[in-house]
Amino acid sequence: MITKLIGNSEAATRLKKLISMVAPSSSAVIIQGQTGVGKELVAESLHEESRRKGKFVAVNCAAIPRDLMEAELFGYEKGAFTGALKTTPGKFEQANRGTLFLDEIGDMSFDLQSKLLRVLENSIVTRVGGRADIQLDVRIVCATHKDLGELVVQNNFREDLLFRLNVFPIQVPTLKERVDDIPEIVAHLLK
Repeated sequence: MITKLIGNSEAATRLKKLISMVAPSSSAVIIQGQTGVGKELVAESLHEESRRKGKFVAVNCAAIPRDLMEAELFGYEKGAFTGALKTTPGKFEQANRGTLFLDEIGDMSFDLQSKLLRVLENSIVTRVGGRADIQLDVRIVCATHKDLGELVVQNNFREDLLFRLNVFPIQVPTLKERVDDIPEIVAHLLK
């Protein structure tokens, strides 16, 4: 039962059905919707309804500086760069047997998109400064408010990565499309 999403309007019910349908699979999911519609709540619901035993790990691709993002995602070995005082697992390793949520995927740098594509193809990561391959079982769920198709046309997003990620797209309805849910949402917030 999906508990994170409040409301029983037609739009909310349709969204919950989509989540229930895709949650048991290991398919990649792209969650689309305007800023503030609850894309991360949808991602958390997908994880909770799945059969995955690992953790839900969230990364905001827009909030981490480009030069740190690779180390954040893939981890790094001690001495790989100045300040790397110990070997540190990345978000992929932390999400092993669970779900990695890449929020604002449309803001990911083009060169990092290539590395992400490689991980999606073979489920193997290599830490920055490392040589050992690490085999993982991670489900990727992404979110964006941007039109990724348009970013592909502008050469700002890899078409092959979009193809890999867009296995099951979910469009999150706005509150304007869920007016009937407002009293229930207000009551929940007041609690």
